[in-house]
Parts: sequence; structure tokens; C-alpha cells
Amino acid sequence: MDAAGAPVEIELKLAIAPERVAALRAHPALRDVVRGACRSDRLVAVYHDTPDRRLLNAGVALRVRRLGASFVMTVKGPPAEDAASGIVSRPEVEWPVAGDAIDTMRLATTPWRAVFAKALRRGPLAPVFTTRFTRTSWPLSFPDGTTATFALDRGEIEAGVRRAPISEIEIELEAGDPARLLDLAERLAADLPLSIEPRSKAERGFALAEGATIEPSRARDIAHAAGASAGSAIAATIAECLRQVERNAVGLREASARDPEWVHQLRIGVRRLRSCLALAEGIVAPNRIESLRNDTRWTLDALGPARDLDVFAGETLPRALADLERSTDAATRGAAAVRSLARRAAARRRAAHADALACAASGRFTRFLLAVSRAAAEAPAGPASGEPAARLAARILERRAARLARAGARLARAGSEERHAVRIAAKKLRYATEFFAALFPRKRTRVYRDALAGLQQVLGEWNDAAVAPRIAATIAGPAAVATVAIEAWAAGRASDAARRLDDAWAHFVAAKPFWSRV
Repeated sequence: MDAAGAPVEIELKLAIAPERVAALRAHPALRDVVRGACRSDRLVAVYHDTPDRRLLNAGVALRVRRLGASFVMTVKGPPAEDAASGIVSRPEVEWPVAGDAIDTMRLATTPWRAVFAKALRRGPLAPVFTTRFTRTSWPLSFPDGTTATFALDRGEIEAGVRRAPISEIEIELEAGDPARLLDLAERLAADLPLSIEPRSKAERGFALAEGATIEPSRARDIAHAAGASAGSAIAATIAECLRQVERNAVGLREASARDPEWVHQLRIGVRRLRSCLALAEGIVAPNRIESLRNDTRWTLDALGPARDLDVFAGETLPRALADLERSTDAATRGAAAVRSLARRAAARRRAAHADALACAASGRFTRFLLAVSRAAAEAPAGPASGEPAARLAARILERRAARLARAGARLARAGSEERHAVRIAAKKLRYATEFFAALFPRKRTRVYRDALAGLQQVLGEWNDAAVAPRIAATIAGPAAVATVAIEAWAAGRASDAARRLDDAWAHFVAAKPFWSRV
């Protein structure tokens, strides 16, 4: 939706535990930049939409907020596609109104008039949920002249009988450099357990009204603009990786049920981010890339055991048990040992998930995401950022495809280490195709990407079988009955995957690259 002419709200959102609010108020990083008196307001806002959520589906939010005896009607448009790490750029327009009713005449003057016209043809707009919170705010002024407002919101969202707490910080830019918002957030997160909050109050409110649970967020292709530069393409790619990381980190911290997919998708997001950083040479500063690589390594080290044990305890052991229980008496004895192994693996799995949660809730993780957001903001101005994105993409894809071709040339005779190298090369190529596919015609990309995904699937099955005996030996010991049983079972699975690997490789090799050779 074209939001030309609408003022743009730029803000950074962070969640804070209620018990740490006193420490936040006293933090020197905040006190250093406060320039003026604190004020406290009680805000009540009612959000409206059609029964079929026409506004929500268009990315538009409509509310009427009451402050004392005054009312303000606000319309917010869709956030910028490259918003990352809690920094949101979103167009908004607002007007004082006489009461809590929607002024439909005003809606017709907004950049989203067509959205409202279609929505109103479906019937009247109606209240969906209400936010009630106390906002404590401070004016900020930074040494470079940047000004902002720091707001601490505490209250709740109400949708019928459902309630959800609000305890968050909004740092809204008034004028100047958005990087100062990151500076302040990084200083606060060094001492306080803050976390990025990628969801607006509107998003949370609609989910509450629908009784919807948050779901793991998967990778998405990036919609690069026509004629995009290398710098803007890398920035958009970093932002998309961060979107996936942020969303899954929220789920890992908040989901009531322990779904292994949260860790899985969070780990994928971090690995994609690491892969993107490897492509950013000359676009992102070398010292920043190195620092971020250290943080990605730390994060993956924290998440890896949980994912490995999710696969082992949640997928591998149940399959192995089912096969062993259908087999011979000797295998049945092995099945009893594997059942005991499963109980021990479950305990380790719980401990590994606790470690993963501690990582996602840590100040270091928050500072990591803020630093990546800074890298995304700086990328369009990097020394090599002016190159056309399509040329950069073709060069990267060609290089990664060549590495996979070299690694896979001896696949039929490859041992475990060689197959592992093929798997890693295939994964890196797939990430690159996801990053840059939108720069090329979809018909040309589909066949190649499908063939690459098929190759990765078989390589992944082989890897799961190869890893299983090592995990079993770590838990039960290398000579334990359960370990021996898993080794025998996994050998059969690995052999089956190896037989299918030749066909998958041939299918991939036959697929024509979709980029121009460089």
C-alpha cells in the first residue's frame, strides 16, 4: 500500500520483566540522556476491524485512544519490509476526535482509503479488543542532537474474557539518527534482561481476540526491489533472517507447550544469518562481521544440543523402537535397552531446552540482535554496496554451486566426511538461492530449487542416521546394548539413504542454474 505523504513512526520495542522496572528507571544509560520531566498517563485504546479482519489482513491498524477526556483516532499502515531487531518504521496518521466513535470521513483521506472503502462495504467497523496501560515517558536528547521519547508501558490487553500483560519499552525517534536508539538499547541490555519485542500491541491483541497461539516462523524469500543494489539486498536479507530469529525467540520464551519446532526454526534463522554474513564482505565492516560471527557461534552452540536431542529423542528413537519391536528376539532385547535409553535421552533433552531458553532470554542474545540490526542499517552505505544486486547474486550462486559440484563429484565413493562436506555445501547453496531467488524469474528458479531441496532431504536423512550412534554412545556408553542396537539400526537407515543419494544427485545435476554465468 502506498503510504506517500503519511508521517512515519520509527521506534524500537523491547520487553521487560515487571520486577526489573525499578532498575530500568535508575539505570545510568537512561538517566544520561533524559532531558526533561517524566510524565505518566493512563491510556485506553479500542482497536476496530471488520468481522473478517479486512484491515488486519491488509496490514492496517485502526484505533481510538482515550487520554483523560480527549480522544485521538489513529491509523497505522504496514511496517517497512526491512524493519529488523525491534526497530519498526511504520506510516501513521492521527486526528483528535469528539468521542470514541470512528470518523469514517477521516478514513477516506488516508493513503489506505481503498482498504477502508472495501472494508466498509462489508459492513460497519466494530471494536475487537482494548488496551489499558499506564505510560511513563521521558524526553531524550543525545549528544549528536538526536531526540526521542522513551516510554514504559505497563498494563494489559483485553479481548472478551481473555487477558494478556503489557510490560514493554518503546523508544520513538523524534528527529535525528535511529542508531542512537540502538546505542541506548545496547547499554540497557548489558545490565537488564530485556528482549526484542517484534509484535505490535495490535498484532498481540488480534491474536488474543482470535484465541490464536503463536506458531514457529519459517524462512521466507526476500522481495528485493527492481534494480536493487548489493548493499540494499544484503540489508534486506539480514532483516529477513532477523525476522525469523526474533519471532522464534519470542515463541521459545513464551509458548506454553514445548514445541521442538521453535528451537529448530530459531536455529535455522541463526544459521541463515551466519551464511548471509559470509556474503557481506565489502558491504558490512570486517570488525562487525567478525564480532557477529562470534555471537552466531555462541548462539548455535547453545541451541545445537536441544535440536540434536529433539531429533534423537523425538524422531530417531521412536522409529528405531518400532523397527526393533517388530524384529527378532535379540532385537527385542535391544528394544528394552533402547526404551531405557529413551528415558535418559528425555532428561537430557529437557536440560538442553533449558539451556536454549536461557540463551534466548539472555542480555547477550538481545545485544547480538541489536548489533545485527546495526549491520543491516549500515549495509546500504558499505564500500562495495553500489554493485547491482543481480550481479552480486550471480557471482555468489556460481561460487557456491561450484563448491557443491566439487564436493559431490566423488559422491558415489564418498565416506562420511565427504558426504558431510556435500551436505554443508548444499545447505549454503540453498540459503543463497533463498536470499536471491526474487531477483530472477520464478519459473527459472523453481526446478533448480526443488532439485536442491530433494538432495538436501536425502543428505539430512543420512546425517540423522550417522549422528544417532554418537548421541547414543554419549548417553549410554559406546559398548552399551542400546548403543549397539542403535548402531545396527542406523547403519541400515544410512545405507538406504546412500542408495537414494545417487538419484537425488543426478536429479540436481540435471537442473539448469537459473542465474547468468559470470
